Amino acid sequence: MAENSKIEWTHHTANLWHGCTKVHAGCDNCYAETLSHRWNRDIWGNDKPRMEIKSVWNDLKRYQKMAAEAGEIHRVFVGSMMDIFEKPMPIVDSKGEYGYDASDGSPITFDHLRDRLFEEVIPNSPNLMFLLLTKRPSNIAKYVPAEWLKNPPANVMYGTSPVNQETYDNLVNHLLKVPGQHFLSMEPLLGDVTLKSYCKVCDTLLIQGMGAKCGFCQNPTITPDWIIVGGESGHHARPMHPRWVKSIRDQCKMWEVPFFFKQWGEHIHHSQAEEVQRKNIRMIEDSKDYWYFKPGKKEAGRVLDGAIHNEFPK
Repeated sequence: MAENSKIEWTHHTANLWHGCTKVHAGCDNCYAETLSHRWNRDIWGNDKPRMEIKSVWNDLKRYQKMAAEAGEIHRVFVGSMMDIFEKPMPIVDSKGEYGYDASDGSPITFDHLRDRLFEEVIPNSPNLMFLLLTKRPSNIAKYVPAEWLKNPPANVMYGTSPVNQETYDNLVNHLLKVPGQHFLSMEPLLGDVTLKSYCKVCDTLLIQGMGAKCGFCQNPTITPDWIIVGGESGHHARPMHPRWVKSIRDQCKMWEVPFFFKQWGEHIHHSQAEEVQRKNIRMIEDSKDYWYFKPGKKEAGRVLDGAIHNEFPK
């Protein structure tokens, strides 16, 4: 658990279990997988179990109490080391031991943990905004309570992580079909993205402005409620071009969508630095437009065109 998380866009993180499986290009250098291997936990992949985190329930109670006493709404990112909408997988404890169903002897999956969060914790945590981030938004409707699809909880935002146009068109198309509030964590951003809204009647993504009507059926389209952008960190981090970031920022401004810029990541484009030592230049493509140097995440910072962008949804 992480109280007062170092992740800039949330107050806390919460994980019901650790472990996952890679699904698209944004997962290539997954920090959660790296940490799991460092901790000697074999919990990554379709043929591996997930590890239950038993302390999460007391942590969530504490977060609710803290927020209530402060008279505030605190954001809780679920989950930094898991995917809340992954298909059911067997779980092990911290010693790597499986639990088994007494009725048929089959390994216990994490279904009951997810159900406990949805049915017990979230309804009783009015001062917590649960940010449910997934790379599998097509699974959301399968696993949330049926009532949520009719009356979405006010303290839940569904999020997904597109990294380029291909993943945006795929993931966001599924995400915006789900009733409720939506956010995008576009990290690591790996290419140019044209933002699109969703028309429920036509069941398609369209290039429409905030609150615009579908050009085909004239019904209002659905857009994300919040967009977060960030570059990649870590040893094998891929550079992020400032043009990609500025384009999303400008589209958010036009659409009146809150824009949060998390970080540049490990690399800075040559146009962002007054002096670039030759030894630090990394040629990405045979063009000066793609020269980067690598000062590290801390030094690269999160300033975009002289400003910090810390916009949050209402």
